[in-house]
Amino acid sequence: MTPSGPAAGPVAPAVDLAVVGAGPAGLAAAVTAAGLGLRVTVLDAGDRPGGQYYRHPAPGLGAARPEALHHGWPDFARREAALRAHESAGRITYLPLHHVWTVVPGGAAGPGRGQTAPAPEWTLHAVAGHAPEERAAVVTARAVLIATGAYERQLPFPGWTLPGVVGAGGAQAMLKAGLVLPGRRVVVAGSGPLLLAVAGSLAAAGATVPAVVEAAAYTAYAGRVPVLLRNPGKLVEAAGYGGALARHHVRLLTRHAVTEAHGTDRVEAVTVARLDRDWRPLPGTARRIPCDALAVGHGLVPQLELATGLGCAPRRPPDGTMALVLDGEQRTSVPGIWSAGETGGIGGAQLAMTEGELAAHSIAGVPCGSRLTRRRARLRAFADAMAAAHRPGGGWTGWLRDDAVVCRCEEVPAGRIREAAEDLGARDARTVKLLTRAGMGWCQGRMCGPAVAALAGEEQQADRRPLSCPVPLRRLAELPPSDC
Repeated sequence: MTPSGPAAGPVAPAVDLAVVGAGPAGLAAAVTAAGLGLRVTVLDAGDRPGGQYYRHPAPGLGAARPEALHHGWPDFARREAALRAHESAGRITYLPLHHVWTVVPGGAAGPGRGQTAPAPEWTLHAVAGHAPEERAAVVTARAVLIATGAYERQLPFPGWTLPGVVGAGGAQAMLKAGLVLPGRRVVVAGSGPLLLAVAGSLAAAGATVPAVVEAAAYTAYAGRVPVLLRNPGKLVEAAGYGGALARHHVRLLTRHAVTEAHGTDRVEAVTVARLDRDWRPLPGTARRIPCDALAVGHGLVPQLELATGLGCAPRRPPDGTMALVLDGEQRTSVPGIWSAGETGGIGGAQLAMTEGELAAHSIAGVPCGSRLTRRRARLRAFADAMAAAHRPGGGWTGWLRDDAVVCRCEEVPAGRIREAAEDLGARDARTVKLLTRAGMGWCQGRMCGPAVAALAGEEQQADRRPLSCPVPLRRLAELPPSDC
């Protein structure tokens, strides 16, 4: 890896594998590939391995037992130790604080985007470090594994922009990385199994959690009993979360949602209403719950910008998001590009690590045996069951008043989006974006994309963008013509 630009020297020789992301999937892939004899470079946006799942408290905080905040810490610790050992031996180059913003085919004779044959090598462009001292970085590799993880899905409601309203995953990140609570009395709401983990962690750390407000119904799992029985570890995990909620006297409200947050300088209370099967609020069921913080999230959305920018084919999992089409060895539809973890569909850390190991064996050309493939099939079936059970119903837009902000970056309310769809003829999120600026802000539609698509009457589509994250214009100007 060498800096690019007018004063940069030649790019370092290509490694065998570049891994984008050092979360559970990327970390497992990197150490497995290095153990199989490959030279690996890991580029990660974070400052330490582990990704969003295994966030670390800052060293200066002096956390005595950081593992107490994590599930499955021994699996991570073993792989982090292997990463450091391979790094010391020169088999892995670990590059933290490297934001990969594009990947292009390398070599003068390499096929372009939409290729049908593997490129001789790939060029990964990254921005390294923090502004204003960030620098350009370039890595070349013969194969690329995309393990970029996911971000939280938010369904807006009146008051969701108030201080004290945070993502459920954000609340967990605050606790894991900063050892701080979002408030003293925290309502946890949304949908998905993450809510139980967040509520348990907050309660154990000293917060009062008056309720976990789950929009779905756990009876949705009733038709998936064989899948549940094939994953006894998941059942034990769920029982542990249930026990933690009982110990801390946390009430679980299923088929309910927070439909409004109230307050002036920050959130002071939330309105909770019962939902019908399509997630429409039922009249006469609303109640207020006092709180000084709300942790809310409706599952995760695979982070696909880098992959779809390469032309990797997407698919729609049972949760209604977009994920990548992958074969039995974690190959994408673009030869030479593999992927593992949440990019293939939300499934959790165990599945991500399994897929990372599978991908590493495939890239190295070493058979992995049936153990990994059986484990992946079992965990993926469970993930699909979760996705189907917690998929948002189409009626959730019923709690959005016209004055409720949908796009926070551009401050676009629901009424303006409805006007674009109903009066101005917009039939897709892209046209709504052009008419209202919804999705044109800093997050580029990550937060509001599902809501804008729902209000426009379509399912969210996978964006194909040449840049996967913000990049200074001067870095684009430094690119050689072949990479433009």
